[in-house]
Amino acid sequence: MKQPTYNGRELLPLSVINAAKGSNADAIDCVLRYYEGYINKLCTRTLYDDLGIPRVRVDEYMKRRLENKLIRTIVVSQ
Repeated sequence: MKQPTYNGRELLPLSVINAAKGSNADAIDCVLRYYEGYINKLCTRTLYDDLGIPRVRVDEYMKRRLENKLIRTIVVSQ
């Protein structure tokens, strides 16, 4: 059977989502990897170095906060 897709990307299997809800560390890691690109896009910022040159970087602090919120939401939604 063909995996369901959304905008050309395979969706997470329901079994992985249910395992993540059950606090399975591997399943939670799979969910985090699935959403990593989206989280990186949300956390991309233009930072300026000492010379005033703009650099596009991922704000690691914000990224960790979003990942923690995602994990908390998954585990609490049992």
